[in-house]
Amino acid sequence: MRKKKNGMTICILLLLIPLIVVGGAFVFREKYYAWISLCVCILSCLPLFYCFERRESSSKELTILAVLIALSSLGRFVFAWLPGLKPVTAITVIAAIWLGKEAGFVVGALSAVISNFYFGQGPWTPFQMFSWGFLGFLAGVFRKPLQKSKVLLCLFGVFAGILYSSIMDIWTTLWADGGFRLSRYLAMAATALPVTAEYAVSNVVFLLLLSKPVGEKLERLKKKYGIFATDRL
Repeated sequence: MRKKKNGMTICILLLLIPLIVVGGAFVFREKYYAWISLCVCILSCLPLFYCFERRESSSKELTILAVLIALSSLGRFVFAWLPGLKPVTAITVIAAIWLGKEAGFVVGALSAVISNFYFGQGPWTPFQMFSWGFLGFLAGVFRKPLQKSKVLLCLFGVFAGILYSSIMDIWTTLWADGGFRLSRYLAMAATALPVTAEYAVSNVVFLLLLSKPVGEKLERLKKKYGIFATDRL
């Protein structure tokens, strides 16, 4: 059953969602981004809901995820005056490390779409959802070494800043050219280097500040209520 769940998770989160996001950008352009975002929201939640299996603890797990998404979205709003300073990645990574890769993807993806009700929805929203969700998924895959090593956690924060910007530069290239051109993509990536560096540094800062206090609270909640067991997520 675990292999079946992992296979479904990979197919949905790493294959189907990217195809919908990129395919929607090519086929629909700006017209149907809201529908694409909705599809990404639903698909992001499916692996997590599959893990619940109608357990009594599922409501507690959903409550914790909702709180993390709210904190992530609020943090993005609070630091709106500094474009490269955002706690979204840090909270997403922390959620993934302690709650699992599915939870990390959900927190990242839904933080993007919910916070964009303030920052503005648009054809960039599905790309942001996938970018933050994918970072959460990766953090969940490497959860054990990231829990044990501050150095690896910081390195992942830098990597996350670079990867997020790299994925978002794909959308910028598609928006500018109506298609993907490598020369345009490389130019966009080079132009965005200062913001990418700022974002990478902010990830490290927020991870160092939040990983211990938030992680300890999540661990206590897991033990107290018997939720987000590692053999299920």
